[in-house]
Amino acid sequence: MSVQIWTYIIVGLTFGLYIYIAIRSKAASTKEFYVAGGGVSPLANGMATAADWMSAASFISMAGIIAFAGYDGSVYLMGWTGGYVLLALLLAPYLRKFGKFTVPDFIGDRYYSQNARMVAVVCALIVSFTYVAGQMRGVGIVFSRFLEVDINTGVYIGMAIVLFYAVLGGMKGITYTQVAQYCVLIFAFMVPAIFISIQMTGNPIPQLGMGGEINDGSGQFLLEKLNGLSKELGFTEYTKGNKSVIDVFCITLALMVGTAGLPHVIVRFFTVKKMRDARKSVGLALLFIALLYATAPAVAVFAKTNLIETVSNQPYSSMPSWFKNWEDTGLIEFIDKNGDDKIQYLADDSKNELKIDNDIMVLANPEIANLPAWVIALVAAGGLAAALSTAAGLLLVISTSVSNDLVKKVINPNISEKSELWTARISASIAVVIAGYFGINPPGFVAAVVALAFGLAAASLFPAIVLGIFSKRINSIGAVSGMIVGILFMIFYMMKFKLGWLGAIPSSDEWWFGVSPEGFGAIAMILNFLVSISVSLLTNPPPKQIQEMVENIRVPEEFN
Repeated sequence: MSVQIWTYIIVGLTFGLYIYIAIRSKAASTKEFYVAGGGVSPLANGMATAADWMSAASFISMAGIIAFAGYDGSVYLMGWTGGYVLLALLLAPYLRKFGKFTVPDFIGDRYYSQNARMVAVVCALIVSFTYVAGQMRGVGIVFSRFLEVDINTGVYIGMAIVLFYAVLGGMKGITYTQVAQYCVLIFAFMVPAIFISIQMTGNPIPQLGMGGEINDGSGQFLLEKLNGLSKELGFTEYTKGNKSVIDVFCITLALMVGTAGLPHVIVRFFTVKKMRDARKSVGLALLFIALLYATAPAVAVFAKTNLIETVSNQPYSSMPSWFKNWEDTGLIEFIDKNGDDKIQYLADDSKNELKIDNDIMVLANPEIANLPAWVIALVAAGGLAAALSTAAGLLLVISTSVSNDLVKKVINPNISEKSELWTARISASIAVVIAGYFGINPPGFVAAVVALAFGLAAASLFPAIVLGIFSKRINSIGAVSGMIVGILFMIFYMMKFKLGWLGAIPSSDEWWFGVSPEGFGAIAMILNFLVSISVSLLTNPPPKQIQEMVENIRVPEEFN
């Protein structure tokens, strides 16, 4: 059977499973819609957390960016992995004890201010919409190639699917759907990695295969070969980086601390019965996440090596079918500058004839390696599972921010539970439409968009959360001032150096402090901290009951 038929079968079966789970898990109350009723098992919650965490950026784009950036791409591995550990061990237990499952709710109560709540809602919505844009873009890319529709149509299909189970089931439906999606995405990521590792090095363990000898009898190591191929084409050696130390540090820090401002993961700690179960969920989720993150560098090495050997200096007319298929999507493009029909893939832009979107590397990898059609289709299903799982979690956060944090806590405190549930569902529906628009018109490839979301979270919400937990002196005026200054500073930098909304995009030589837009969230975060602390020290301290509350949430709970 062809790849397309296999794709229809596997994707159809997985989508049928997701819809079935959503129907069986329909939320009947706001508690079920917001926190799945609070009765999810640690194992299920660990899988759901992993699926929620590993978005299209993790599945589709991370290995792709590592494939092209080499050593520099390690910032995503360090930042996202470290970010989860930071959130799970340092912040989540305190937020769980505080009893607030959304960031705006925590900030509104901790800083005893509706203004603080409103600013946090706006920041959470900006962050979530930026993040979800990357997920919808990932859905569009998968559908574009494997169902042979344009990217926009792929986004529309993804919108319809995620709308169905996110709006119908809320957190209850999303949780059990994400358990299934984790199983799909991790199987889809590992199977081709193991296949290709055996094919290239004879070792079934991808991590060992990446550093092993090629099984062609040459005695050459795979990374050594990739370094040589890269140098021949004018690129930096794969195992060496071009980024400055300050930029690597800032990107890693922005990705780590930005995690705390992404409430779609925080809410997962409220779906279990007790704190002990939450701690178990943390450990299980970290194990499940590590399976993919530890394999991504190997996938990047396999993909980049196979790509160079397949296309570099080869006749365009003899390219295999996968090349033409991806060419139809517009994500790979050959421009024959010298008219010799040979593909010149070079670091020199004036001579380079091949443009490749980073996001195709994981998806195209099985095709480049001539793996069976069912493996190629499985990867498509995995990419969709990763994108849809995170998109659903983010859409739920958006709807919760509107229905709970804005409508119930600010506009209409007396709203009935039934009306609140309908408000949440309507908010989710509107959010899907907006997310679809950003998926069709994204400001970059998937990992870059997601990195910007983390930068926005780091610049706005992280300082307010940390200071709210660990400092009794920070007051509402200081926290609000810091959030506003931080997010505006980050948005300005994005508009100037990434989006080009303030004129032509300046070169990297003009970056402030030598820090890229992806890493500037760390600088904006520091400014947020300085403003929050300075303004708080110059104004009255928080009320006594607030200071006592802050001190109380830092006292560990006894094991239940």
